[in-house]
Amino acid sequence: MKSVLFSAPLGLAFTLGAVSTSHAVEVMRWERLPLAVPLIVGQERVVFVERNVRVGVPAKLGDRLRVQSAAGTVYLRANEPIEPTRLQLQDATTGELILLDIVAEASKSGQSTLEPIRIAEQHASQQAAGVGSSSNGQQPALPAPQTPLPVVLTRYAAQNLYAPLRTVERLPGVRRVNLPPDLSLDLLLPSLPVYAKALSAWRLDDYWVTAIRLTNQATRTVNLDPRLLQGDFATATFQHHNLGPKGSALDTTVLYLSTRGHGIAQSLLPTISPVDATLNLTHTSELTAPMEAPDEE
Repeated sequence: MKSVLFSAPLGLAFTLGAVSTSHAVEVMRWERLPLAVPLIVGQERVVFVERNVRVGVPAKLGDRLRVQSAAGTVYLRANEPIEPTRLQLQDATTGELILLDIVAEASKSGQSTLEPIRIAEQHASQQAAGVGSSSNGQQPALPAPQTPLPVVLTRYAAQNLYAPLRTVERLPGVRRVNLPPDLSLDLLLPSLPVYAKALSAWRLDDYWVTAIRLTNQATRTVNLDPRLLQGDFATATFQHHNLGPKGSALDTTVLYLSTRGHGIAQSLLPTISPVDATLNLTHTSELTAPMEAPDEE
């Protein structure tokens, strides 16, 4: 009986100790600044990202670092000391980057095991801090009006084309869509001497946005006016308001067209094939044949 009573408290104490240790997690907030992640050689460190990510590892590391990623969790294990090196975690859905600066050192005597890391989003930290509530008795501020989806999509497309990837704002639900390989934009701005080529397109809910490169084909400056666009579009935004003369550094810009319910291909004016009017006429020989004189009574 004594052995049974004695072993039960030990088992309980061991279980409680294991639970308290397993719940020790270091929280890091991603605010577009690289996060420092120290490693110990031979120990695996877990990083909870809570989104599907791809891990970019410099080729120089080779087998010195083992990296595994599954279900929003990244596992890092250094096999030997590693100098400060930057890893990139890229969201597989939005393309947003999270930067980790790792450094691996040999284990020291008496050094404790490094705890797992949980990466918290900036907006999540603001919610945890109680944004919208007031501790001084004042009424909370009213939420800002929701930004229209075409505006959000246009801003996202512009950031993907012009801004560094690490600064691209996360946009849940957005996805890149394929463009028709035979898409012709000849009738998009028929009154202007510009060449238009579709670059990329994204979709969010019921809206599409297409980025189109415009290049001036004239030796004069061309002013861009959305009223000259031919088609059915929700919004149109030019990166610049005019194009410089052909061959100059300012002869190219990007146009962002948003459409609703379908992509840009269904929003363009239909192409009319040239008609050969002679196909509907009588044969030439019949036209030139002499007319017979009417019979005389």
